Amino acid sequence: MVTKQDIINEIQKTAKQNGGVPLGIDRFAKETGISTWEIGKHWARFGDAQQEAGFSPNQKKIAHDEELLLSSFVDLIRELGQFPTRGEMRLKRSKQPDFISDSVYYRRFGGKKSLAVKISEYAKKKGYDDVVNICQPIIESPEEEQEEDESSGMAVGAVYLFKHGKYYKIGKTNDTVRRGNELKIQLPENLNLIHEIKTDDPSGIEAYWHRRFEAKRMNGEWFDLNSSDIKAFKRWRKIV
Repeated sequence: MVTKQDIINEIQKTAKQNGGVPLGIDRFAKETGISTWEIGKHWARFGDAQQEAGFSPNQKKIAHDEELLLSSFVDLIRELGQFPTRGEMRLKRSKQPDFISDSVYYRRFGGKKSLAVKISEYAKKKGYDDVVNICQPIIESPEEEQEEDESSGMAVGAVYLFKHGKYYKIGKTNDTVRRGNELKIQLPENLNLIHEIKTDDPSGIEAYWHRRFEAKRMNGEWFDLNSSDIKAFKRWRKIV
């Protein structure tokens, strides 16, 4: 039997997974398996249930606690050793669904520089000098990075996986075909394109795979990969 508290817990859980935005009743019922009839046993309106779960009336999203937002971001900075790109934030969320969506951060705090200022202020209060130092170059940069412009919603680059002999090259490019032709001129043996990941954040995605396969790095962007590694890379088709 589904209890009132079960429903409240699911409203909060699904909202967190949806970037802080609570689901409408139809989608909520579909994703949780909790019927509208069971909801109706406890509340006359679904909005009343959402309010009891922590939503204000007539609001579409939860106001995330600022301490939670900032502390979670600091944790990610320390995990990566750098200020996360939006692509890296999405990767984190794909592996950890309760990590708050990048869109929540940027709606709340503005562009990358504004976010860095806020994180730096928080880190100074906490005595996190390492985080302050990572934020400082972004705060001092003259303009916002191109990665924050998502108006088109289109992938503008790619991260490729080429095979040459027994080794594999992982790199980034705006044109995989052109890059392949350039490499073929430089190399004595045939070069084969194994896979490419379309993305609006080539630098972030490339860095992720380089870190993941660091133990298998031969030289530069060349890696000694096995079939399981290749399968893992090929599961990613588009990250935007």
